[in-house]
Amino acid sequence: MIAGVGVLVLLAAAGVVVAVVDPFGDDDVRPAASADGTSLVAVREGPLSTQVTQSGTLSFAAQGDGTPYAVINQAKGIYTWVPGEGKEIGCGKTLYRVDEKPVVLICGRTPAYRTLQEGDKGREVRDLNKNLVRLGYAEKSELDPDSYYYGWATAAAVTELQDDLGVDQTGQLKLGDAVFLPGPLRVTKTIAKDGTRAAAGAQMAQTTTATRQVMVELDPGQQTQVKTGDRAQITLPDNTTTPGKVSRIGTVARSGSGSGSGSDKSSDKDSSNSTIPVYITLKRPKDAGKLDEAPVQVQITTAGVEKALIVPVTALMGRAGGGYVVEVAGAAGRPHRLVPVTLGMFDNDNGLVQVSGGLSTGDQVVVPAS
Repeated sequence: MIAGVGVLVLLAAAGVVVAVVDPFGDDDVRPAASADGTSLVAVREGPLSTQVTQSGTLSFAAQGDGTPYAVINQAKGIYTWVPGEGKEIGCGKTLYRVDEKPVVLICGRTPAYRTLQEGDKGREVRDLNKNLVRLGYAEKSELDPDSYYYGWATAAAVTELQDDLGVDQTGQLKLGDAVFLPGPLRVTKTIAKDGTRAAAGAQMAQTTTATRQVMVELDPGQQTQVKTGDRAQITLPDNTTTPGKVSRIGTVARSGSGSGSGSDKSSDKDSSNSTIPVYITLKRPKDAGKLDEAPVQVQITTAGVEKALIVPVTALMGRAGGGYVVEVAGAAGRPHRLVPVTLGMFDNDNGLVQVSGGLSTGDQVVVPAS
């Protein structure tokens, strides 16, 4: 808004003189001059929004600090199949094989650390129950997806899952039978190789989730303008657009070098170039295809007014004593008049501003000709 007002003062200084009645106590009426260089625009009423526009990067979502998820193996034997880079693995699907036995992906945030069986309780049990219900191995009426308890219903559903995987149907989930990670997953780097020994506790791959997201770097001064849930429009490299929304706002400033630490204050330059990461989730992820690390343009709608009086920003003129006026054309050849207005929301992308004061819908205001 401050930037917009600065431009307005400059524009007002170069305004074209027309016949004007001064409503501020000066009875002089300035003589009419050539109308060349100006045009008239009608005041209208309608919705108005303000946006933050920024470049961003389209990629697959990783951890909060941007690092990939590590796939840690707990099975013992020989790797007989590992996924290639770019492979997407769904919840309940085989992530890799050891001694030809599938290791299944369970989508959750608590790492596997023990064999799970009837009577066990814990956060990873809840993750398992959620997966079993979502994958159709149990009904909600049989198994509470939010339950932390490994009961008979969990064991029965695990037996069905094991049957689909072609492994022994024990109703238990042994350590090494599954990997618990947020998913579905997309493999970004395969570390293990077919035919090599699978050691418990060794990293076999790096992954991201299969969720598409855009990350933009905002100046810390813009952080207060953007909030979680704000609507966004993403312009893809082929100039098509797709909708999204702000899903997360970082709390740690990144240095100008993009390291993301935010703790290096060795120079004023680094501090002045700090940014805050903002993450945007795509509402139609298929629109992005297979694009990864692709540059995009993002427009975040940060606020809106359903019913506003709207004029072009270029219609504003600064008053010597402060404040702003617009020049309204007189009807039926009558002189133009200056009308004081109070400024509201700016739509900088479209050059519009909300005003209130002595204006009505349909009034014709003077603007520089385009």
